[in-house]
Amino acid sequence: MMRLLTRHLIALLLFTVGFTVTPYSSAQSRAVSVGVYANEPKILLDQEGKLSGILGELLNEIARQENWQLQPRPCEWQQCLELAQSGEIDLMPDVAYNDSRAEVLDFHTVPSLVSWSQVYSNENLQLRSVLDLKDLRIAVLQGSVQEDYLRGLLDSFDLKAQLIGAPSLQQGFALVADGHADAVVANQRFGDFHAPSYRLQSSSIMFQPAQLFYATRKGQNADLLAAIDQHLANWQNSPSSVYYQTLLRWGGERPRLLIPTVVWWGLTTLVLLLIAALGGAWLLRRQVHEKTRHLQAGEARLNTILDSVEAYIYIKDVQLRYQYANRKVCELFGQNLEQVIGKTDEQFFDIDTATNLYDNDNRVLTLGERVQTEEINRSLDGNTQHAFLSVKLPLRDDHGKIYALCGISTDITEHKKNLEKINQLAFYDPLTGLPNRRLLLDRLQQALAKHARGLQQGALLFIDLDNFKDLNDTLGHDMGDQLLQQVAERLSSHVRAQDTLSRLGGDEFVLMLEGLSLKPEQAGQQVEHAGNKIIKALAVPYTLQGRSYISTASIGIALFPMEDSTVDEVLKRADMAMYQAKAAGRNALRFFDPAMQAEVSARASLESDLRQSLDQHDFILHYQPQVDAHGQLVGAEALVRWQHPIRGLVPPGEFIPLAESTGLILPLGRLILRAACQQLVVWANDPQLAHLTLAVNVSARQFHHPDFIEDVLAALAESGAKPERLELELTESQLVEDVETLIDKMSQLKARGVHLALDDFGTGYSSLNYLKRLPLDKLKIDQSFVRDLLEHPSDAAIVRTILALGANLNLSVTAEGVETQAQYEALQGMGCKRFQGYLFAKPGPVQNIEHWPSAPLQPSQ
Repeated sequence: MMRLLTRHLIALLLFTVGFTVTPYSSAQSRAVSVGVYANEPKILLDQEGKLSGILGELLNEIARQENWQLQPRPCEWQQCLELAQSGEIDLMPDVAYNDSRAEVLDFHTVPSLVSWSQVYSNENLQLRSVLDLKDLRIAVLQGSVQEDYLRGLLDSFDLKAQLIGAPSLQQGFALVADGHADAVVANQRFGDFHAPSYRLQSSSIMFQPAQLFYATRKGQNADLLAAIDQHLANWQNSPSSVYYQTLLRWGGERPRLLIPTVVWWGLTTLVLLLIAALGGAWLLRRQVHEKTRHLQAGEARLNTILDSVEAYIYIKDVQLRYQYANRKVCELFGQNLEQVIGKTDEQFFDIDTATNLYDNDNRVLTLGERVQTEEINRSLDGNTQHAFLSVKLPLRDDHGKIYALCGISTDITEHKKNLEKINQLAFYDPLTGLPNRRLLLDRLQQALAKHARGLQQGALLFIDLDNFKDLNDTLGHDMGDQLLQQVAERLSSHVRAQDTLSRLGGDEFVLMLEGLSLKPEQAGQQVEHAGNKIIKALAVPYTLQGRSYISTASIGIALFPMEDSTVDEVLKRADMAMYQAKAAGRNALRFFDPAMQAEVSARASLESDLRQSLDQHDFILHYQPQVDAHGQLVGAEALVRWQHPIRGLVPPGEFIPLAESTGLILPLGRLILRAACQQLVVWANDPQLAHLTLAVNVSARQFHHPDFIEDVLAALAESGAKPERLELELTESQLVEDVETLIDKMSQLKARGVHLALDDFGTGYSSLNYLKRLPLDKLKIDQSFVRDLLEHPSDAAIVRTILALGANLNLSVTAEGVETQAQYEALQGMGCKRFQGYLFAKPGPVQNIEHWPSAPLQPSQ
């Protein structure tokens, strides 16, 4: 009966209060225009075009009680503000108060909401402080207080960032989701409500807490503002009011359990009027009940506060069992409060962590100390680890006895990571992530000390980008930074584990190579090879914000150790060599050592001439005859000669190795093939020469090229030469690499009628198993065996073996390097039927072949 009476009293009181707070309602309806811009969950229009959201529903309820007819007017944020200032709309919800707005707008007194500004970013970007906003593109609502505040905040930290104005918060979030911005600033309620749908995350950057109001034009609609104030004041003092129900429905905070003052006065008055009827017992029960509610409300407020802070707060009894844990502690343990109470640290952490916590807690409980210490806590399974700065205090009763401890722990894991980052910044370049000048000098000093003992040689490559200043001046420093980052990536891909690549500053990079050959010539070749690879890699066009950009580099090289090989001296020499490369026209490398530089320059000059001569076809073929046992001409071998316009006739030994190492052997090989096929066509028209075969040497790099088969067939097709008259000579060394592919290519050529010979046979490591599978037509005995045929029985035995092998495999055999009559006769006695060498003729112009005597040649003695 007591509860029923209480309900009636409260109902009567609420009715009275409800009656007193609506003095502005009237029988006559009033039209009120309201500006609406989409800002969920605070204000929006529903599908029927009516006000919705937290502020919309509150205004709907006020309008219902005040008999207003709300007329929503959709507009963008800046437009809504202008309409409110001009008086074209009566009310503008969700306006943060500031002095400049107060000059043109009126605000009511009781805030409708409390919010703050927060930065949101995509899931791959971690923002922990304002410093992380440097160089980012940040979307912000045009004309908002957030825009002005953020600009001032960035200026105060001297941070450069691009603020992108957005007409609406939705468009700001869309800019980040589409990759047109890195982050967006929004009020916390809108951001938390919409971030998941845009796959964005909230950052730790919060600023500008704000109270939000309904605003109207200066000097107008005071009655509207007064009515809004009256309703908000009554609702915010009632935990069960429509205000808190609306907040909870839209994901807002729980109401604070505060009983409005007017309710207290009403209840007190009613209690005094009915105290005689209810008696002293009811009064006592009521007082106990109200005190309990006060305690519960106080506890609820305290829990709300403790759950809102980012610290880990807990209470343990003298047995170190948890008696209280706030929200952060429960989240850390992955359990709710009821599951945490009564448990000890051994049930949440590994044994080492629990032991350390026990020692720290015991000092508090037994000695009464205030303990402040850093704790490293690992989970029970050891998979996660956090660093905490913990402060632990003893809790004492009225007699001073310690009955528990209270701990407050702050997660400093990120702080410790930041310290590591600071250490990273001390030794690494923040733009490229490469070692900086300090770390380079330290490693160079160590390398000089190591190489001074004569164990190895090293080299320093000073790399400077050509015309980098022009890029910064024309396209801006942002584009320059992008180029530097891409250059660092390309350089890193050409660095070995034992080398050091660093950014010295600006557009200067330094590469320190270690472990080079002790022979200066070989070391120079190693460094030259590495430097040329870098020059080619850096000359490939870059893509900078969608546009193509070409940049080159000049490289100076200094070998060490040398005389006076100090750190400064080595850097100075490399720097001087770099300027020599600049003076030589850029996009080049130069050695500091004059002799080595001369050798490199000569090699570079020869390579340049070789390329030019390929374009001008400054190459001719000489031919060395091949004869049978009677001295009759049966074929020839084509040997290339370089008809240099200045140097004269250059023998192949001087340029073939260079062509091999530079890849020029490929175009040179095509040129030789075409010339040989054309010569076969000329011979085919001469009855005396039509039967001749022409052998062409093919390098390993040429034969393994994917287009080699097509190159041979194209040369035959373009010239009209007969494939069976063309003989391609391969060396045994080519059998070492990818034999199956080699056999496949040889079979394709064999199927087209091309003859195949194995040159220099006996000097390699041919497997007989592979040899029987190769579609060969001829073996050529290496001249080293022929030269010592008469002096060394072992060479004679090898020659006999090769001749027998050829006979068994049905292959013809040609002896190379026959220079004496005795060698010729000995080979004939062993059964050899084909010969080639100086005894018959040296390589010479094609006329030597064309004028070969028709009668059998008698070799000269």
